[in-house]
Amino acid sequence: MMKPEVVPWHRIVGGNLEADMTRSKTVFAVLLAVLALTAVFSGVATAGALDEAKAQAHLNAVAAGDLDALMRDYEEDAYLDWVGGALDGRYRGRTAIKAVWQKFIAANSGKPRPAKFSKLEAYANPKGATIQAEAEYGGTTPVKVWHALTYRDGNLDTEVWQIAPAIQLAP
Repeated sequence: MMKPEVVPWHRIVGGNLEADMTRSKTVFAVLLAVLALTAVFSGVATAGALDEAKAQAHLNAVAAGDLDALMRDYEEDAYLDWVGGALDGRYRGRTAIKAVWQKFIAANSGKPRPAKFSKLEAYANPKGATIQAEAEYGGTTPVKVWHALTYRDGNLDTEVWQIAPAIQLAP
């Protein structure tokens, strides 16, 4: 009985193994390059350390009652949605937002408030980044808040201040 001859696939199709391997490597390298460039130029964005640092500085300024620091990053036509409590409302523009923060600071006699914050969570796309956090602010009238801070081009564009009495932060 004759043993059948094992024939490599490239000889069946009449190809050259070395040329086929070189071509395969080249095609693979081109595909990898296209995928990499697509990721770079598709605008894939993540919230960076700068956005998170600005958000943390903003929350710290709330606790400190530091009006200048609070107002530093707001866009001229920014929104502040204060949901619940005595300051409930939608405020637009730096002047209106500054008036709200002045009232909040005055409610604690201008003194810093002890504060605890959750870990910041950041979400981003090519148009901006939103940082969220939970906070407990002490003082004359303690308040628990869910924060959402949206930054566009590095500036605070929209802030949601949601009074959330059920928030429980670890000690």
